[in-house]
Amino acid sequence: MNLPNKLTVLRIIMVPFFIAAYMEKWFFVAFALFIVASLTDMLDGKIARARNLVTNFGKIMDPLADKILVYSALCLFVENGTIPGWTLIIILAREFVVSGMRTVAASEGIVIAAAMSGKIKTVLQMVAVIILIIAVGPVPQLKTIGMLVFWASLVMTVYSGTEYVLKNKSVFSM
Repeated sequence: MNLPNKLTVLRIIMVPFFIAAYMEKWFFVAFALFIVASLTDMLDGKIARARNLVTNFGKIMDPLADKILVYSALCLFVENGTIPGWTLIIILAREFVVSGMRTVAASEGIVIAAAMSGKIKTVLQMVAVIILIIAVGPVPQLKTIGMLVFWASLVMTVYSGTEYVLKNKSVFSM
């Protein structure tokens, strides 16, 4: 297994530790784990492209690892009332639609690349989570900023999902 794929696996392994730290209210530990995990996302992609180490495993597991990390945090935020549950439903619905379309396209040998709006959505979600982890814990003054970034990520979620469906509507006729 190459280095980028090891970083992806590491990100997945870090998730239960992040969850445990957050649930124990060890917010600085949860914050640090989330930051490190998020940085492995950036790093694994850069290394894979720079060293020509892009693999099918990485293509599938890298975005899945991101989703496991971010959506675990969002579930924790729903549980403690930081974000409304319906927002997570919208986020998950978008992911299921996009994943379903990608699966159908792949079954026909078509690869649908991620759009820039989807990448912006992911970055906004990660930034919102980072700010909200600290806002729920030791620095509640950051909650307003964290929620503004979260709402921006929700808008990008809807926008990127709509863009994805419209650009790839031919998948529905396969």
